[in-house]
Amino acid sequence: MTAAISMTGCQGMATTTQDPAAGRSRPADNTVADWPLKFVQHNFGAFCYSTYGCTIRYGGYSRSEPDDELQISSESIGAKYPGNLDAGYLGILEFPPPATVRWRSRDGVQHEAEVDIGTIFKDRLILHRVPREDIPEGVSILNPGIVLEVNDRTINVYMRAFIPTKEPQIPGNPHSSHRDDLILAWSQTY
Repeated sequence: MTAAISMTGCQGMATTTQDPAAGRSRPADNTVADWPLKFVQHNFGAFCYSTYGCTIRYGGYSRSEPDDELQISSESIGAKYPGNLDAGYLGILEFPPPATVRWRSRDGVQHEAEVDIGTIFKDRLILHRVPREDIPEGVSILNPGIVLEVNDRTINVYMRAFIPTKEPQIPGNPHSSHRDDLILAWSQTY
C-alpha cells in the first residue's frame, strides 16, 4: 500500500500544467520513425565577437558585455571556432518573442536587431547531416541547441543537434556513435 501511494505521488509531480502543447497531438518520442526529425523544445546560447556592449535577450536568457571593452575576435580562438558555440540555456518551450540584440561593431557603429527564431525555424525541423538509415531505431533525439552569434557586423543563427548513429564516427572509439554538427540556419550583416 505504501508503494502505491509513493508512486501516485511521483506521477503527480511528473505532470506539468505549464506545457502549452498539452492535449495536442504530436510525436512523443522523436525517433527515426518520426521522420523528418522535429523539435518541441530547444536550448539556447549566445556569443559576441569583435563587439562593444553586446546585449542579447531571448526567452528569459540575457547576455550583456561591457560597453567599453572590445570582445575577442572569433579568429583569436583558432581551430576551436566555431566548434566552441553551444547552447547551455535549456528547455525553451514554443518560441518566445524575437531575440533583441544591441551592440556596437568593431568600428564603433551602433546596431540594433530583432531576430525572430520562431520564423527561422517555423517548420521545427532539426537541422542535421545524418542520413535516416544511419540513425538507430527507437533512440529518442534530444532537444537541439539554437545559437545566436554576433560577430562584428554579422548575426549568425546556428542549430546543433546531438544525433545518435549506428556506427562510431571515429573508427575504434565506441563513444563516438553520434554527430553534433553546427549548421548555419540564418545570417544577416548590418
